[in-house]
Amino acid sequence: MLPVEVLKEAADEMLDYKGSGMSVMEMSHRSKVYEGIIQEAEKDLRDLMNIPDNYKVLFLQGGASQQFAAVPMNLMKNKVADYIITGQWAKKAYQEALIYGKANAIASSADKTFSYIPDCSDLPISEDADYVYICENNTIYGTKFKTLPNTKGKTLVADVSSCFLSEPVDVSKYGLIYGGVQKNIGPAGVVIVIIREDLITEDTLPGTPTMLKYKIHADNASLYNTPPAYGIYICGKVFKWIKSMGGLAVMKEKNEAKAKLLYDFLDESKMFKGTVVKEDRSLMNVPFVTGNEELDSKFVKEAKAAGLENLKGHRSVGGMRASIYNAMPYEGVVALVEFMKKFEADNL
Repeated sequence: MLPVEVLKEAADEMLDYKGSGMSVMEMSHRSKVYEGIIQEAEKDLRDLMNIPDNYKVLFLQGGASQQFAAVPMNLMKNKVADYIITGQWAKKAYQEALIYGKANAIASSADKTFSYIPDCSDLPISEDADYVYICENNTIYGTKFKTLPNTKGKTLVADVSSCFLSEPVDVSKYGLIYGGVQKNIGPAGVVIVIIREDLITEDTLPGTPTMLKYKIHADNASLYNTPPAYGIYICGKVFKWIKSMGGLAVMKEKNEAKAKLLYDFLDESKMFKGTVVKEDRSLMNVPFVTGNEELDSKFVKEAKAAGLENLKGHRSVGGMRASIYNAMPYEGVVALVEFMKKFEADNL
């Protein structure tokens, strides 16, 4: 969900953006007005994340899944990369990398349906690995890396699609961070890549399309071609909203309070139980089950009738999942827990 304030602001500017006589949806990405929008969005993101000067910020299209190919195409100089498989998206990225070189699955939590994060303190990192890849927050399974893997000096690449801007982050620990914005920041269609400058080179894999070369987009300040202009404009408004809330440290406190309310209930419930080991629980995605598929279906149906949307678990795992992204107010989680208590009392 998006912050109501952002949606209202966008609605107010829908027909006329700041006296330009047109909507942002209609303006040229080459115009001075739009140039100002994208530059300000980048500046605000840099402020929020304290992005070091030697990192480029790229606003791209194609979604996070397109980066599964773009990462190896741009970074696989030795044609070797190590992947940590903690869920469906990391697995898909790994399978894509196999097309371009030797991708090694050096750790996995598939043995327990991705319900935990494997110990990454002493991994068998390949000597000639170009990078080590993680999906930092696993949307479907509700796990999160609380400690980054020890990459033994190798470049860390992270897909942060579903935890983007949910808490402070030390960008300097990564070579490349990327994420689709549709979970936490803006409308579908934009992906943000934050990449260290030394990783941006002409030296990409043979056959890499021009549109997938980071250098092309970096050299053209994300305006090589028409970007997802309106989506970036909304992202810019969300960056300002987070700044107005007090930044990422405050956002983390708010997210922890929401997650604690829901996890505390799950831990004491006689009917519902969380599916993730406690130490690896995500602040953003909370999967839970009753242990009875019919009861799960009944819960989802009745929750929807009560105005609680999108609680059905991902089709690959079933059960339920509450996604409590930045814009979800604390009151939303209170409403969910109250409903769960009532459902439990009525169905036990």
